Amino acid sequence: MLVLGINGSARLNGNTALIMNVVFERLEAQGIQTELLQLAAREMTPCRGCFACKGCGNCVFKDDYFSECFEKMAKADGVLLGSPVYSADVSARMKAFLERAGVVVATNPGMLKRKVGASVAAVRRGGGLTAVDTMNHFLLNKEVVVAGSTYWNMVYGKGVGDVLTDEEGISNMRNLGDNMAWLLKRIR
Repeated sequence: MLVLGINGSARLNGNTALIMNVVFERLEAQGIQTELLQLAAREMTPCRGCFACKGCGNCVFKDDYFSECFEKMAKADGVLLGSPVYSADVSARMKAFLERAGVVVATNPGMLKRKVGASVAAVRRGGGLTAVDTMNHFLLNKEVVVAGSTYWNMVYGKGVGDVLTDEEGISNMRNLGDNMAWLLKRIR
């Protein structure tokens, strides 16, 4: 089994990647493969609303990183979405990915049905719940079975690495990884 992580941060290997890797450590400990795609420094344009993807199974525009990410997500057994909080919600890169993926799946129903998913956010202060909610709404609307944990899936920290000192947040990420693994094993 494979869980694909899509990190919407503009920072390569920043706090969002760190918390996603905590979830991945728990998945890997239970024999589940993981792969992290980072949108940092990669072009990700918003959806053009052309609906040419209907019946294609992917966006027809191949001039950025979207198609590669989406193709891998469609093949994976599970997906972990991660974003830092920018302006009280997900990053622009993550929003562009969610918009395009949302249209592709809406015009090609069932592509993500019964995959296991979860969302996490790296937060400095506020907006974490909104960011997690934005990503979870995408997953729920596309028939993904969403794993939960003991609290909201966000971890606090400002500088790179600060999230690792949020003991409650990191504990929650570990539990989320265990819950994803449990769900994956029962569904697959």
